[in-house]
Amino acid sequence: MEQSARPYRGAVRLRESERRHVDGEFDLMATAARRNASAMKMVGALLALYRQNAGLTQKALGERFVVGEQQIASIEQGRRPLKSDLAEQLDELLDTKGALSVALSRMPEIDLIPLWAEEYLDCEREAIAISWYESLLVPGLLQTESYARAVYRSRIPVYSQDAIEAFVAARMARQDILQREIPPTTSFVIWEAALRDRLGGEETYFEQLQQLRRYARTPGISVQVMPLGRTSHAGLEGPFILLETPEHQRLAYSESQRGSTLVALPDEVGILTQKYAMLRTQALNTEDSGDLLDRILGEA
Repeated sequence: MEQSARPYRGAVRLRESERRHVDGEFDLMATAARRNASAMKMVGALLALYRQNAGLTQKALGERFVVGEQQIASIEQGRRPLKSDLAEQLDELLDTKGALSVALSRMPEIDLIPLWAEEYLDCEREAIAISWYESLLVPGLLQTESYARAVYRSRIPVYSQDAIEAFVAARMARQDILQREIPPTTSFVIWEAALRDRLGGEETYFEQLQQLRRYARTPGISVQVMPLGRTSHAGLEGPFILLETPEHQRLAYSESQRGSTLVALPDEVGILTQKYAMLRTQALNTEDSGDLLDRILGEA
């Protein structure tokens, strides 16, 4: 059963039915009751049993797949979903005759859809570094409550008022990661156009600009503005997010009008990392971005 360490292939491109928008329905899933919690705990308990029978610690098993002890612990406790490709590799290593893969495939169909949302939120909550480019909106982690409400009210087809309030509450809860004792190192590049729209009206607009200015002064948070009028722009294909996990795995998230994708393939993550590096050189530096925010606030 002795095998060399190998990287976990991770979530690459999700099936269309598993895709959800990080700034939409996705948020509501985070606050809803964990319908798949019991099934996830069952799969996690099976993994713990097979691991122990094989004489492996969580750390030793994590090292085999370069995912880390913390991720194995999260799966065994039912806090993080076990992905199908990792299940197959674990079945092979632990000689379980396919038990983990079968258990995963037999989870209720209604529960399979939220697994993608849970995976992204777990990664975001645990991230040690977040890099976020946004072109049309203030990034969700920096939004005020009234601005977030205006975003959801702009959605077509429209949401019910109850759904809007649930989405807003979920978004505000997600922002807790910036208040952790040791928060992630975060970098935001925001196109100036997103700072000029007055979503929610003048009061909401002014309040949001003030909050951005406060975040721009917060240690560990970098806010840069991509100014209007540039002759080159590395982010024309749309917004995206880069995450670094505690195990130093790098993930990328990108979205379009009707779908979104969490990517772990190093080549694809590398492309978006290059784009983000170029965006930071094209954007105003943090000091000049702060000055621009002050000017926009003076005009508001």
